[in-house]
Amino acid sequence: MIFFMNNTVVTGQLICEGEEQLAAVVVHLPRHFELTRAEPGCLSFEVTQTLDPMVWDVSERFADAASFKLHQARVRASEWGHATAGIKRNYSVAG
Repeated sequence: MIFFMNNTVVTGQLICEGEEQLAAVVVHLPRHFELTRAEPGCLSFEVTQTLDPMVWDVSERFADAASFKLHQARVRASEWGHATAGIKRNYSVAG
């Protein structure tokens, strides 16, 4: 996979600790997908459930740091952000 120097790339996992957290992801993820993919600067956005249903692989790519920061701000204020705030995230950010 080739990434341009300006891109901000996020990879990692979203790790649910119980059925309530899992339900929050399942209920709110479709709208989160829709809103994130519509953001200016979002080049790719994938969240996929692993063989362990409590763990989700996350892969995001934004055109630059500014578009990623706008994404983070939108997420914090969104239903997704509020509903999943307590879920463990193990992410790395490059770029």
